Amino acid sequence: MKLTRLSSKGQVIIPKALREAHHWQVGQELMAIDVGEGILLKTTNIFKETTLAQVAGCLHYSGASKSLEDFEEAIRLGVAEQWHGRS
Repeated sequence: MKLTRLSSKGQVIIPKALREAHHWQVGQELMAIDVGEGILLKTTNIFKETTLAQVAGCLHYSGASKSLEDFEEAIRLGVAEQWHGRS
């Protein structure tokens, strides 16, 4: 356990060992989440925002095109199998 103090400006120094363990660098954006007994610091999304046009086609699929109904049926079956052990 590492101790730190809250400054008059509301700042807290995260101990170096913890920063290194989590690979946090200077300028790292963190979310502060109230968890009742304390605060959880969590990194924000590290991936750059992309559009569908930028990623379309990155996963190759060969075969007949799937319809929206095909996707919905696959999801329904997956949920039924996971939660009820049956289709």
